[in-house]
Amino acid sequence: MNMKQKSAPQRELWAQFDALQMGSGWDEEDIKKPQILLEDAYGDSHPGSVHLSGLMEQVKYGVFEKGGHPAGYHTTDICDGCAQGHNGMNYILASREAICDMIELHGSVYPWDGMVLASSCDKSIPAQLKAAARLDIPSIFIPGGSMRNGPGMTTSLVAGDISLRQKREGAITPQEIRDYKLTGCPSAGACTFLGTASTMQCMAEALGMALPGSALIPATMRDILAWARRAGQTIMKLAEKDIRPSQIMTKEAFENAIMIHSAIGGSTNGVIHLTSLARELGLLMAPEKFDEINHRIPHIGNITPSGQHLTEAFWFAGGIPMVERELRDLLHLDVMTVSGRTLGENLEDLEKDGFYERYAGYLGNYGLKREQVIFPVSEAVEKGSIAVMRGNLAPEGAVIKYAACIREMWEHKGRARVFDCEEDAYQSVVKKEIRKGDIIVIRYEGPRGSGMPEMLMTTEAIVCDHELNGSVALVTDGRFSGATRGPAIGHVSPEAAAGGPLAFVRDGDIISYSVKDRTLNLTGIQGEERTLKEIEKVLEERKKEGIIPRPKRKGILARYTRDALSAMEGAGYEG
Repeated sequence: MNMKQKSAPQRELWAQFDALQMGSGWDEEDIKKPQILLEDAYGDSHPGSVHLSGLMEQVKYGVFEKGGHPAGYHTTDICDGCAQGHNGMNYILASREAICDMIELHGSVYPWDGMVLASSCDKSIPAQLKAAARLDIPSIFIPGGSMRNGPGMTTSLVAGDISLRQKREGAITPQEIRDYKLTGCPSAGACTFLGTASTMQCMAEALGMALPGSALIPATMRDILAWARRAGQTIMKLAEKDIRPSQIMTKEAFENAIMIHSAIGGSTNGVIHLTSLARELGLLMAPEKFDEINHRIPHIGNITPSGQHLTEAFWFAGGIPMVERELRDLLHLDVMTVSGRTLGENLEDLEKDGFYERYAGYLGNYGLKREQVIFPVSEAVEKGSIAVMRGNLAPEGAVIKYAACIREMWEHKGRARVFDCEEDAYQSVVKKEIRKGDIIVIRYEGPRGSGMPEMLMTTEAIVCDHELNGSVALVTDGRFSGATRGPAIGHVSPEAAAGGPLAFVRDGDIISYSVKDRTLNLTGIQGEERTLKEIEKVLEERKKEGIIPRPKRKGILARYTRDALSAMEGAGYEG
């Protein structure tokens, strides 16, 4: 390799630079080689991070093979699942910014020749991609793959039913609880539904930042190690050609990613993360872009929670490359990717390599055929999966994943049941205080309110309650898990803590929404229908009372709740 080492001038400035690296085990030849930053989310915090050190070992081999020298750094992430129902959830979205900042620090000490990133889950993936955009050095992302399926083709989200019944006397046995704990997460990897973790693995590949076919590989298979080794080899090519993230994550690449997101039924959090990532690159994505694309892209991914099958089956069926092949007439095929080739060339290479047929045989182990997991475009029954709504409750927008909602609830009018935090709303469901037809409002849970936690405990409690499932909707300025099912409208902007209209809704008011019309409105006051003009006057009068004072916070949560942009702007920081 004839590549000039980027840090060579800095080494000449201060002899200790080389001495420090040699004191870390490098030899005199190593310090002259192209140097690659290996940045992973390895840690013992959860199954999505615990295996990443093994992937990075393979990356090291690949880098060594191609004449570079790798240096391992770690910024571990935290798990939403361990944060359910307590104050820890308020820190989850803020962790995205903290991880990104830490990687920026690691990547800015001196000029690295390239960087390899590895993570599996909700906030670490967008954090790493944001850091790659910010540093803009040759970079490649390795998805951490999917965990194994639970008993009876279940996922870890059996926890929703288990946790609800735990709180109702006589509804569950200790044995049921123990059995779930022993089988709910059977291996390393991301949870095996198309939640935010799996969605963002797919988005990394759809953006061109991960090698073709690498998103959602079962984490226990040898294949994920092979892709990791290949990533180590490939980063050296990217470094030599100086192919940078800004040349890969272009406007067209983001349009491709939104199309893929729409086609597979990705998490609503993908809207936040893609918007925030685009801002790092100077690309401002209006919410209408997501809505416009979702209006015309066929929903072909039959993946839970919007469909029937788990992420392992999705990868066996061809994963993101198969979706791209189905949508090839709609995608920008000339975008550059980390393979050093265009998306169109990647799809041709995979075809020649036998990728699509090689793994399809695994589907037979489950009695499945490819077209049951990834529908041909001609058999898609609906367009898109996510809608952006507006109205007097959401002047700047709100988001619903209608693909995970029964059609009967695509349009609904109901009595508002208002709560100023998720914990109170959840307890109200547990205590059977919510009635059929109600619309639960959870406010002050946006980025400025409490850090924008997800509402999974409450949405799961609703769908696991046979009396409420299919009749109760939830509206919030917070966000949802990618696993959320049912009529759940989130990201309401402006949020309550910023003086948005949601802050002035009261118990007994009437809320109406329509997926078809993309509307979310307050249409009645204390049970009485009013015109929108009358509603506007009532809201103006109520605003005089002001919002509920927000609690004083400290540390990172204080910074985040003070400075975060709105959810519809990506919930990151300005500049």
